[in-house]
Amino acid sequence: MDKAIIETLKNNDRLKLKALYNEHRNAFFGFAKKYGLSETELADVYQEAFLALRKHAIKGTLDSVSTQCSTYLFGIGKFMIYDRLKDKKRSVSYEPKLHQVDAIEEIVVEASPSLTQEQQLLRTYFQKLGKKCQEVLTLFYYRGLTIDEIVEKSGYDNPNVVKAQKSRCLKTLKEMINS
Repeated sequence: MDKAIIETLKNNDRLKLKALYNEHRNAFFGFAKKYGLSETELADVYQEAFLALRKHAIKGTLDSVSTQCSTYLFGIGKFMIYDRLKDKKRSVSYEPKLHQVDAIEEIVVEASPSLTQEQQLLRTYFQKLGKKCQEVLTLFYYRGLTIDEIVEKSGYDNPNVVKAQKSRCLKTLKEMINS
């Protein structure tokens, strides 16, 4: 990979980072739209992939990479798309009648009008999880950290503890949503 690109990714020069980000964005969207994700999902994937690329540059992982920046970035994005598609396959369809209650409950949620009912439901129950569960799920699914990176960042004993914690948290969240 071009040394100048790696240096741009390592440094905090916002203008150069923005230029590099925009340079590959349209091509990525053209490549990724065949997977059937929405424009918003593709934008999220691209941003996460670019952040992962930058993280790899900062760690020094890209110093020995011989492919072009776009090839490496698209590879990261492709695996993130596959993960999203797997999650979609596993997701449970939302039936509003399952979640109606006879008593009126006041739930204070700062809901964005752009969130679907499923997303608002997820947000509500996510906020009811414990701090550790919120942290692990956020680091893994939102920030895109690997299990090993979560071990380093959060001070867990080993990867198996993080995997077990993530699994328990997801199970709890699913049970709360489906109850």
